[in-house]
Amino acid sequence: MGTSIQEARWVLRAQCDDREALECLLRSVQPALHRYLCGLVGTTSSSDVLQEVLITISRKLGALHDPELFRAWAYRVASRLAFRHLKREKRWREQGLDESALESMAANESVPPDAILKELLSTNVLSPGSRAVLVLHFQEDMPLADVAAILEIPLGTAKSRLAYGLAALRKQFNLKRSV
Repeated sequence: MGTSIQEARWVLRAQCDDREALECLLRSVQPALHRYLCGLVGTTSSSDVLQEVLITISRKLGALHDPELFRAWAYRVASRLAFRHLKREKRWREQGLDESALESMAANESVPPDAILKELLSTNVLSPGSRAVLVLHFQEDMPLADVAAILEIPLGTAKSRLAYGLAALRKQFNLKRSV
């Protein structure tokens, strides 16, 4: 997950008001942040939240003291804005699915594992905190220690959220299979 040397250079140049460096930096981090936000807020809202994240990054980049921590900092900004969006939309209260939603989500055996993970993460059975840990750990391939640092939570809390999220997904997956 670490920031590349090139990204660290772009950070330094962007902090010195180099617009081209800022554009390169934002283009380099945009795909990863978009995937992360799709997992957190869903595909319909992810572009709007991503735009807000990129604006916030460009405005507050001067406050970043260590350019090598840019990626972790960018994920932290994205996490905060995604959680703010979820609270604003009150999606965090929608913890359960009704029967009609379960029936409309028929399992397709030929779906690749990444698509299954994306579908499961898009359901509302996960809390935003668990969803963030699962997306960062499985979709972005980050170690739990990095996930905990990005979300500014203790490692034990990250492990608990991972366990809770996996249990909720297993339960959801078993419900889908039995329907």
